[in-house]
Amino acid sequence: MLPPVPGGAERQDSVRLGLEALAPRDPAQVLIHDAARPCPDPALIERVLDALDRAPAAIPALPLGDTLKRVVEGEVRDTIDRAQLWRAQTPQGFHFTAILAAHRAAAANGRRGRVLTDDAAVAEAAGMTPIVVLGSEDNLKVTTAQDLAAAERLFAARTGDIRVGQGFDVHPFGPPTPPSPARGGEKTTHIMVCGIKIPHERSLVGHSDADVGLHALTDALLGAIGAGDIGMHFPPAEPRWRGAASDQFLAHAALLVRDKGGEIAAVDVTIICERPKIAPHRARMIERVAAILAISPARVSVKATTTERLGFTGRGEGMAAQAVATVRLPL
Repeated sequence: MLPPVPGGAERQDSVRLGLEALAPRDPAQVLIHDAARPCPDPALIERVLDALDRAPAAIPALPLGDTLKRVVEGEVRDTIDRAQLWRAQTPQGFHFTAILAAHRAAAANGRRGRVLTDDAAVAEAAGMTPIVVLGSEDNLKVTTAQDLAAAERLFAARTGDIRVGQGFDVHPFGPPTPPSPARGGEKTTHIMVCGIKIPHERSLVGHSDADVGLHALTDALLGAIGAGDIGMHFPPAEPRWRGAASDQFLAHAALLVRDKGGEIAAVDVTIICERPKIAPHRARMIERVAAILAISPARVSVKATTTERLGFTGRGEGMAAQAVATVRLPL
């Protein structure tokens, strides 16, 4: 990332100073874009870059669709032929050395009464002939309050309705498990955390498998879509959920998100305990949660912390977990 470059008095000056800052790196091509256009799409950018294989300058533009009138003092004086008129957009692409030379020449020659409102005009003044690629109606320029409202609607349509939910769960430890004579005195107790079985001398007490990580995450997903909590969907008073694997609770919450046409953008789970240590199992937990939710592991975070031996988790009386889920729903 390069540091910002202070601009000049006019747009043309600012662009030239930016190009001068790039000169030591000697790039082959450069795209120059108006910050007032926040919505260019990747396909438009690719069209501009592809065109630079055929010409030293290329710009996106759209043909005019409205009838143009020349108006003087509120009166129509002429109708202008729109057949060859296009609306220029950005980013505009150039061979770097050519556009830098064109800007240097424009600065040396002065303005001479002509305002060069975009970099294509600077290139034309230097004798280049930019070629045109198809622009995009979504690539609007934000100038007025109405433009800003239109850009906000466009962003909302692209990103959808972003929702965030949070969940929390806690389970106490049961009594220590005595050694098993059948296994040479080995303790066979385990706990479930984020869908992974972890050997431990004490089990967690709960109606299901007491997986604090998956329970917290299930509540986070349900909260994000306004679907209540885990107890509403899987009442602890129902015998069929006794000892149930919590992955089915989380899978159900994910299904509810998709039934609404949504997608899970990211989930983050924090396990709170003194023991067992979570770090050795973290990678498998991430993989397991991602598999249950049918999302990329890159969208899953699992971490752990302690309470510095304070409170019930600090005294080793139980485990807790908190989770945050981000989902994207259609508008």
